[in-house]
Amino acid sequence: MSVRDQPAVRAPRSKTSEQDRPNQPGRRRKTRLDANGQVRTPPWLYAVLAAGLRLRVGPFVWMVLGSLKSENEIRQVPPTWLPEQVTTENFTDLFERLDFPTFFANSLLVAVAVTLGNLAFASMVGYALAKLDFPGRRVIFALVVGTLMVPGMAVFIPQFVLVANLGLVNTYPGLILPFLVQPFGIFLMRQFIGGLPDELIEAARIDGAGELRIFARVILPLCGPALATLAILTFLGSWNNFLWPLVVAQSEDKYTLPVALALYAVGENRTSFGLLLAGAVVVAIPMIALFLLLQKYFTQGIATTGIK
Repeated sequence: MSVRDQPAVRAPRSKTSEQDRPNQPGRRRKTRLDANGQVRTPPWLYAVLAAGLRLRVGPFVWMVLGSLKSENEIRQVPPTWLPEQVTTENFTDLFERLDFPTFFANSLLVAVAVTLGNLAFASMVGYALAKLDFPGRRVIFALVVGTLMVPGMAVFIPQFVLVANLGLVNTYPGLILPFLVQPFGIFLMRQFIGGLPDELIEAARIDGAGELRIFARVILPLCGPALATLAILTFLGSWNNFLWPLVVAQSEDKYTLPVALALYAVGENRTSFGLLLAGAVVVAIPMIALFLLLQKYFTQGIATTGIK
């Protein structure tokens, strides 16, 4: 066989990674890195975030600054951003005109009771739907998800009729019981507990632990982020609830803070905007304090709920 008839021998190709290849014209990297090797953030993203932050924080800043203005300055046209003369008259009027300790205690009692009830019952039902095998489990969970799609106003009148027939109008149980366990809390806890490993539960069962002990000693200690998220959202909703306490609470000794603030600040001929703004600042303080206290767990709960 001649040299011409022999098969040509090809040189082996060198295996180079994408990083070793030289930059080709028209070829773009998917990510751009800065001098420190970190992903470079485009400037337009900072502009979008700054605009969003201004939209979210702007009304709150306006509320705080407005509470330090006089009534005439609040009604001034065009409005002023910074108060021309700082005054605490609105806060003084708030604490003098309202029985603030009673209304604050009512709001705190209702919000804490509703929050604790949701933490206890929603976590129990969520554990049962996530880890226990019983007939009708899927149907029950489908009903829970279905109730999330029902508007609150659609069940408002039936709830009030039920509370009235039970004789709970103008009572603390009437303010608390309809919200003691809510479908969102069940859904949240079920999704989080469903991501916990089954081996922990099986090991506890082998050691002879019952379901209640497993729930209290194994499941609950691992549900800190989800419980913190549920606590913040439930407390926020109950603390700001206005329509239900307005209808059920029919005497001043049962008024919550939002109801009392609205009734005293809104008159027949004129609305006291300074009193409303000062009251809004006072109402927002417990919610901000709770969020700052549980911020770490709240972020973890939002990031990990439903991830398996």
